[in-house]
Amino acid sequence: MKILSGNSNRPLAEAISAYLKLPLTKASIRRFSDMEVFVEIHENVRGEDVFIIQSTSYPANDNLMELLVALDALKRGSAKRVTAVFPYFGYARQDRKSAPRTPISAKLVANLITEAGADRVLTLDLHAGQIQGFFDIPTDNLYAAPVFIHDIGEKLAANSITIVSPDVGGVFRARLLAKRLNADLAIVDKRREQAGVSEVMNIIGDVKGRRCILVDDIVDSAGTLCNAAVALMDGGAQSVRAYVTHGVLSGGAVARVTASPLEALVTTDSIPATEAVRLAHNIRQISIAPMIGEAIRRISQEESVSSLFD
Repeated sequence: MKILSGNSNRPLAEAISAYLKLPLTKASIRRFSDMEVFVEIHENVRGEDVFIIQSTSYPANDNLMELLVALDALKRGSAKRVTAVFPYFGYARQDRKSAPRTPISAKLVANLITEAGADRVLTLDLHAGQIQGFFDIPTDNLYAAPVFIHDIGEKLAANSITIVSPDVGGVFRARLLAKRLNADLAIVDKRREQAGVSEVMNIIGDVKGRRCILVDDIVDSAGTLCNAAVALMDGGAQSVRAYVTHGVLSGGAVARVTASPLEALVTTDSIPATEAVRLAHNIRQISIAPMIGEAIRRISQEESVSSLFD
């Protein structure tokens, strides 16, 4: 087995490498003067089971192109099997036609990854579960829930928690976490007037005097999350925290979070933290390297991945 890292999230790849006690494969991933991507593998990969770790986070198109070129390099190097490991799948929100004459970009990217030479995909908390069906190759979608449950158990008393979905679309994810924690469930009903702008309408469920935990897969502009936190506090919540798998946190998101009633925003390290995130007093990251590392080990040894979540 060999582990190859792209440039999108080198610290996570190194942490996964440390968990597996396996050094990263030596490779050069660089740019020509016109910014074309060039990849050269400096080790023999013939007949090897290779895992390439590359999130398609900002800059999404550059990181995606790195992944595609690296996949081609590995297949032309006669790797036996290549697994594309992207902890964050950047095009997952474009999973359907939201209006006439719009693309389904998640399917397009899935096709590109398959055609570039990936034999298998390993990812984390896809925005929509049906995206697994966009790939015509085996796809494992991991869940950050066990990592969140462990962290919540260390920080809060279980009998005072209410798990909250920030919108109706995230109810399934919130319900699973509430069931595992034996906690109550609430839903924030919102109306989105336009992309990136949300208006909180009301709260379904009792949150008065409760320690509320908002659960979501992606926090981008953080508008929905911060509006939901305000609505929960106005509804009598004792405190509000948020656990979100992928901390995109673009634009003024960090400033919005630090000025909000959120006691803490906890994300995984599927996307590397910016300097602003590291300095924010109420944002922190927890590592999903052991989980991804264990999944990689099990795939390589043909063991069950789903039993990680039993």
